[in-house]
Amino acid sequence: MLGRKIWSLLVLVFSLIMLWTGLAGCGQTAQATPTATLEPTRTPQPTATFTATPPPTLTPEPLPVTFGPTNFPPDINPLTGLKVENPALLERRPIVIKVSNLPRYVRPQWGLSRADLVFEYYTEYGTTRFAAIFYGRDADMVGPIRSGRLIDAHFVRGYKAIFTFGLADRRVLNRLYGTEFEDRLVVESPSTPLFRYDPGGYSFLMANTAELSRYINEKGVENGRQNLDGMFFQQEPPVGAPMPQFTVRFSSSIYNRWQYDTELGKYLRFSDTVDDKELGKGMRFEQAFDRLTGEPLAFDNVVVMFVLNEYYSRNPEIIDIQLIGSGPAYLFRDGQVYQVYWQRNGVYEVVSLADESGAPFPFKPGTTWFEIVGLSSTVSESEEGLFFQHKMP
Repeated sequence: MLGRKIWSLLVLVFSLIMLWTGLAGCGQTAQATPTATLEPTRTPQPTATFTATPPPTLTPEPLPVTFGPTNFPPDINPLTGLKVENPALLERRPIVIKVSNLPRYVRPQWGLSRADLVFEYYTEYGTTRFAAIFYGRDADMVGPIRSGRLIDAHFVRGYKAIFTFGLADRRVLNRLYGTEFEDRLVVESPSTPLFRYDPGGYSFLMANTAELSRYINEKGVENGRQNLDGMFFQQEPPVGAPMPQFTVRFSSSIYNRWQYDTELGKYLRFSDTVDDKELGKGMRFEQAFDRLTGEPLAFDNVVVMFVLNEYYSRNPEIIDIQLIGSGPAYLFRDGQVYQVYWQRNGVYEVVSLADESGAPFPFKPGTTWFEIVGLSSTVSESEEGLFFQHKMP
């Protein structure tokens, strides 16, 4: 009897142990089940978050890779590849204004930092002049305005522009007047919005770009949005050769240096302060500023173009620059240099860039300064970067 009681007691203990083990096992299974169901929803989330949406500190406003050379969106300026603050400004013609660069007392000039494009070219007797093109932004004061040159007809036609200048030699006027764009020429007169500004005893001729557009509208001249296709913009720079600095020398009186500013991502302009009588060894520079805004002249792209400069007249000296066709060029952007080709294959086309195969070559989105030197000009390299020497044929 005792043996049976002991055996029964052992069976009871064993049963209780098995029952406890089973209950414990059921508890473990219940805990494992939610872990297994949560795992699939937890692992994809970081992948989706970090691959689909870049960290906002890196790209707060992601930009498209490219714009142009055609099919620009309505709010993208085809001359800069940038979105404009006021898209209504693009529903008009660009404005070309001739700006003086010599004598040196005209510096700093007004309004150049507001221009989309600036062309600098040789005029005569060692001087240069600027053709500043305003489209995506207005400027209250631009100047000092000076006289036109033969090359200006290329700018007016290529950019379908309004042209403001301070008269010209009769031979230049003959090329400008009597053309299809004669009604878009604006010179000083009681009926035009040009005005005089007299700082320090100088009576400078000035213009307000918004007033110029309004004046053309009031004249009844067609002033709607124009086809300005041609330039190609890409934010990511191609692989080029490092070139943070270079110099362009037009003459002993006019030369300038460009230096890349890594913080701004732009090239800063430095202009001559004295005549250089030593063929490049006597150059002295000071940084160029905009007297309107107080900002330094800083451009995203600088292009040095080799273009045929011909003598239309030697006495007086009148230069005819053939800004049509194509030719060699150097593009400076993002601290790098690229050997490219400028092109303008039709009289109503803008200036664009191409590679050796003829494919569009990308400007950096932003403003561009063009340095036009003669086709026979030279280029050399030193510790201070490339050195361009303008030469006439």
